[in-house]
Amino acid sequence: MKKINYRKNLVFLILAMVLMTILFASCKKVENGFEAVSNDMTKPGVVSNVKVENINGAARITYTLPNSKNLLYVLARYAINDNRIRETKSSYYTDTIFVDGFAREKDYEVTLYAVSRANVMSDPVVVKVHPKTPNYILINSALNITPDFGGANFFGLNINRASLSMHLLVYNETTKTYDEQEPEYVSTDTIDISIRNLPPTPHKVGVFTTDRFGNVSDTVFKTVTPLFETLLDKSKFFTYHLSSDAPIGYGWEFRYFFDGNLGDPGWHTLSAPKTIGTFGMGVTAKISRFVVWQRPSDYYGYQNTRKFTLWGSNKDNPADVALPNNSTEGTVAGDWINLGNFIFPNPPSGLLPSQANAADKDFVAKGVNFEMPKSAPAVKYIRYECTQTWGGLDYVNAMEISMYGSPL
Repeated sequence: MKKINYRKNLVFLILAMVLMTILFASCKKVENGFEAVSNDMTKPGVVSNVKVENINGAARITYTLPNSKNLLYVLARYAINDNRIRETKSSYYTDTIFVDGFAREKDYEVTLYAVSRANVMSDPVVVKVHPKTPNYILINSALNITPDFGGANFFGLNINRASLSMHLLVYNETTKTYDEQEPEYVSTDTIDISIRNLPPTPHKVGVFTTDRFGNVSDTVFKTVTPLFETLLDKSKFFTYHLSSDAPIGYGWEFRYFFDGNLGDPGWHTLSAPKTIGTFGMGVTAKISRFVVWQRPSDYYGYQNTRKFTLWGSNKDNPADVALPNNSTEGTVAGDWINLGNFIFPNPPSGLLPSQANAADKDFVAKGVNFEMPKSAPAVKYIRYECTQTWGGLDYVNAMEISMYGSPL
C-alpha cells in the first residue's frame, strides 16, 4: 500500500489557496458583471462601421470593434425620454448592442464607448437612431373598446409580446374624476381585458399604457353602454347526474360545488377515466364569465384543477355521451358543445407552482375569473370536465363555481 504524504499535500493546498486569493484580489468588479483585470491604462480605439436597425421603441446597432487587446465591452449611453438617461453594455464577444426604452418615434443620439479591462473609455462615437413607434403607444392607440357584459372590453394585438401595464379608467359621476382599476400586466400576443360590475347605462371609460422604462401613453376615452350581466341564481342550480360523471368520494357531493359556501365540503371525486360533473342552471343563459375557487391550501398542487373544459347544452334533458379528448372550442358531442378550454394561471409572482408565495395563494383564494368566449351559445346545462390537475392526478377537488351572464 502506498504511503500518503499528508504534510506535502497540505503544503500544496495552502499554496493553491494563496494563489486563488491573489487572483481574486486582482479582479476589480464593475457594473453588469464585467471585470477589469488589467493595469494597462491605454485608451482603447473607437468602434467603427456603425450600422443601425430601427425597431419599435428600440434600435439594434452593429459595429466593428477596435483592435485593442485589453477591450472588455462596448457601452451605449442615451436619453430615452425627457428625464431619464439609460446605459446598455455589450461584451467584446459580439459586434451588436441593443438600445431600448425610447419614448417616441423620433431622432435620438446614442453615444458609444469602447471600454478596456482597466475601465478606460475610448473617445465617444455619436450615432443617430430613429426608433419606430414604441409598443406602449402602438398598442394603446389601436385598442378596440366595446361594450361588454357588465362593463367594457379592451381588445388589441401585441405582436411583439412587449411587457406592458394597462391602466383602465371609469368616470365617477360623484367625484367627477376617473377611478383607476388595478393595472393589468400583459406580455402575450393578444390583449383582451375588461372593466366589470357596471350597470347597463352609458359610462365614460378610458385606458392608458405604461412600459417598464416609465413611459406613459396618452389616454384614450370612449363612452360605452355595458351589456346586462348578473350573477346567476345558484339556488336554481341542481345536480344533473350522468353515468359518465366521476364517482363521488368522502361524501363531498357535486352539489357542494355550487352551494354558495367556500368552506368544506366541496366537490371531491374518486379515480376515474374522466373527471366530470354535470349541473343544470334552472335557466337558459348567455354566460359571460365565471369564477372558480380551488381547495386550500395546496392551490397549485395535488388534486386542484389546472386545465378544464366547460361543455354546455340547451336541450331540456341532454343525453350522456363520451366526451372527446383534446377537443377544440365549438366541438359538438351529442347534445353537448365545447364552450371553452381553460387553464388556471400560474403564480402571478412568476415563481414555480411548487414555490408559490402568500400573495400567489391569496390571488387564488379570492376566486379566479375566467372569460367565456363570446361565440359560446346560451345554455341550460353545464358539464365541468377537469382535464389536468396540478399534481397530475385522476381525481379532483373543487370548492365553488359562480356563473355570470344574461338569462334569456
